[in-house]
Amino acid sequence: MIDLHNYLLFVGASVVLVIAPGPDMAYMLGRTIAQGRRAGVLAAVGINVGAYVHVLAAVLGLSAILATSSVAFTVVKWIGACYLVWIGIQAIAGRSGPLRLDDKGASREGRTIFWQGFLSDVLNPKVAIFFLAFLPQFVDVGNSNQTLQLLILGVTVNVIAISINLVLVYFASAATVGLRKNAAITTWLNRAMGAMFVSLGIRLANEKL
Repeated sequence: MIDLHNYLLFVGASVVLVIAPGPDMAYMLGRTIAQGRRAGVLAAVGINVGAYVHVLAAVLGLSAILATSSVAFTVVKWIGACYLVWIGIQAIAGRSGPLRLDDKGASREGRTIFWQGFLSDVLNPKVAIFFLAFLPQFVDVGNSNQTLQLLILGVTVNVIAISINLVLVYFASAATVGLRKNAAITTWLNRAMGAMFVSLGIRLANEKL
């Protein structure tokens, strides 16, 4: 099985990498600040489920296609970039407020937030390449069951990620609860979030393999 020393190094590296800002964290915190804790939690869970798709792809070797094929990388990159821009435009044009359990339509919007988080992660080729490049570094090549090792490492980093993200959501929500009580400020928060996603989409479109 995985060497304990290597595993602890992996856990430490995972913590550092998880807290590094990126499109997923921007989406999660943007939803949290604009719409509250429940929206942030749904975004975090959607992103985390999307990350398991990348773990599976890394185990099956599908991520290697993105890493070696410029065409495949470009196609996924542009789909992801367009999707981020679309989310941004929706946020700018929409009037979403804080998600509350008793709000009509809250369940539908909650599902939208979840799936947007899921797709923003799945459609980011950089995440796929990250899993492909990061996980194998901590695999014991002398152990015949390398697939199981990759799965354990993939699950570990995702458990670390969801734990840290939920803590970030809690504190971000608590720190901005006063802002969401003002309808005008909430509108501007949504527009700022939308502008940020458009910017992230443009940035992703300019990424190179």
